Amino acid sequence: MLNALHEALNLLAHLDSGVLGIVLVSVKVSLTALFFGTLLGLPIGVLLATEEFKGKKWIIVTLNTLMGVPTVIVGVIVYLMLSRTGPLGAWGWLFTIKGMILAQILLTTPLIAALSRQILEDSWRIHRDSFLSLRIPPIARYKWLIWDCRFSLTIAVLAGLARAISEVGAVMIVGGNIDHSTRTMTTAIALETSKGDLPLALALGIILLTIVLLANLFTFAVRQIAERRYG
Repeated sequence: MLNALHEALNLLAHLDSGVLGIVLVSVKVSLTALFFGTLLGLPIGVLLATEEFKGKKWIIVTLNTLMGVPTVIVGVIVYLMLSRTGPLGAWGWLFTIKGMILAQILLTTPLIAALSRQILEDSWRIHRDSFLSLRIPPIARYKWLIWDCRFSLTIAVLAGLARAISEVGAVMIVGGNIDHSTRTMTTAIALETSKGDLPLALALGIILLTIVLLANLFTFAVRQIAERRYG
């Protein structure tokens, strides 16, 4: 094990091109999925937090359920949709980065929507009467609430990033784990461990942990700055 760790550190020290390529694919897929997941999830969250309509409780229950759905199920659904006989087969996204991004968007959007709803709902309870008495338009209310909770919402975004970058089941099924094309850190770790190539698996694992750690440190720093600035 020590030898494997030593070789893994050598791979990292010399910036092995194979490792770097896998990391770049992972980051590209996860950040793109996170962007679109946030773009879709935040509006859903703010609508559920502020508006009352028929079926709202069922939507909340569905989002909470989707937060914990096994990723392989999402992978199978997206695979069927993108297969040649599927409704989206004409797109040609199966075994491509675009297909992997689509799968991760379906994973991150419900998570961000559900968490942001909980965060924004607390702020809405406090400011609801003021907004209604001033007759502030809905869009303006939504923008103000998101801005007011922006530091707390980083937790929801961070959770979406962790969900995307650590996911293995869906991207394995949809992307096919193709070398130099759709291989991500998580799928490569699973493959290389099964092959017995522990140095590469450890090197990728160290990078993955580092990315998650840096994201957490960034969120912690943002919250500390906010607390000092706004009390």
